[in-house]
Amino acid sequence: MLNVGDCAIHQKTGEFGVVIGYGHELVNNAYQTTLKVLVSNQNNNNQTSSIKEDLYSEWSKTDDNGHVVHN
Repeated sequence: MLNVGDCAIHQKTGEFGVVIGYGHELVNNAYQTTLKVLVSNQNNNNQTSSIKEDLYSEWSKTDDNGHVVHN
């Protein structure tokens, strides 16, 4: 289970960040839980942040270094 404040990585894109909230998305006439993750990007000494939201099942819990945590 991912909680607010946990580190997470997107399984398809590899984007890494911190869970900041939850949401929902309508999929096949059923609401599915989503995660909102604050993702940090570093490019040539510039650091930007963006919020990515996707289905809960697309994210995996990680440690602070981005390594997947297996429960």
